[in-house]
Amino acid sequence: MKSPFVNEFEANSDITAVLLVLAKDVRQKKSGEPYLSLTLGDRSGDIDAKMWDNVEDILDGFDRDDFVRIRGRVQIFQNRPQLTIHRLQKVEDREVDLGDFFPVSGRGLDEMWAELIALVEGLSNPHLKGLLSAMFADPEIARMYRIAPAAKSIHHAWLGGLLEHVLSLAHLARLTAAHYREVDLDLLLTGVVLHDIGKIYELNYERGFSYSTEGQLLGHIIIALRMIDGKLSGLPEFPPKLRMLVEHMVVSHHGELAYGSPKTPMFLEALLLHHLDNLDSKMESMRQHVHKDKTVTGVFTGFLPSMERTVLKKDKFLLDEADLPAQSVAKVEIPVQSRVKENGSPFADKLKKALF
Repeated sequence: MKSPFVNEFEANSDITAVLLVLAKDVRQKKSGEPYLSLTLGDRSGDIDAKMWDNVEDILDGFDRDDFVRIRGRVQIFQNRPQLTIHRLQKVEDREVDLGDFFPVSGRGLDEMWAELIALVEGLSNPHLKGLLSAMFADPEIARMYRIAPAAKSIHHAWLGGLLEHVLSLAHLARLTAAHYREVDLDLLLTGVVLHDIGKIYELNYERGFSYSTEGQLLGHIIIALRMIDGKLSGLPEFPPKLRMLVEHMVVSHHGELAYGSPKTPMFLEALLLHHLDNLDSKMESMRQHVHKDKTVTGVFTGFLPSMERTVLKKDKFLLDEADLPAQSVAKVEIPVQSRVKENGSPFADKLKKALF
């Protein structure tokens, strides 16, 4: 196992570590000389890095998604850790354990996959069950669905993230369908399983997470429709109207045209799928943002672009000793005689009765 990991870096310390290049940008100093602005990371997190000197010597020697061995110093800049690189050298893939560099779901992949298959087997509608069974009988789809992230960066952005997101939605679907009795749970669960299935091809996740060419040109909604069409071609008995409902849930799950859905939700299961998907993604996005925030002081995180806000670090806020002096003011006892003068006005008499 590699050491140290990014989350073990300490401020004002010199470190030597092997890291994955998540982003690489060549910029210019005021003098016109180039410098490197990098984002480096491993499975524990990432860090902004700068290399100011001798850049020409190594500029073309590595690229994004390469592994590099760096020597440098961790400092605090604008309330966030920043790594100043003194030396950098590319490392060959065979020299690293890939498991050290890619975040993976905290849940076991085997456990989650078994839960998904049990969900499919538990459907009572034979047509919906047949569609999902045909989808996961495809070994390529099954392999990729098992390990795909749910997003490039916004939420569940780790190997197995799509599966974890889907199972979380399935749990929410069962809870809410029990409350809204007119909801068809089998239809809702089918939408849950299929709504993001196009992401297995939309995203690249062999190294860092990025968009594939297919993902850039089509997006996961169009890819999902093509996948569904391919499997339904082998299910001639599948009811055409039921097919239309499944497809509508996929194309409308973003909820609004402005967010990439060609249609807005037009029936109960589609509307519920959208709101559950939105809820789960935002809850996980906020949780991860707090967990990964790099600001050194204060109880608020840096800006979260996807939700257009900073986030309160609630646990730190509740434990912050800096709040204690202000809270203790309320406990200071005021001498009785100074509260209300004897033989005061009628208002003072009422106040005295209220206080004592």
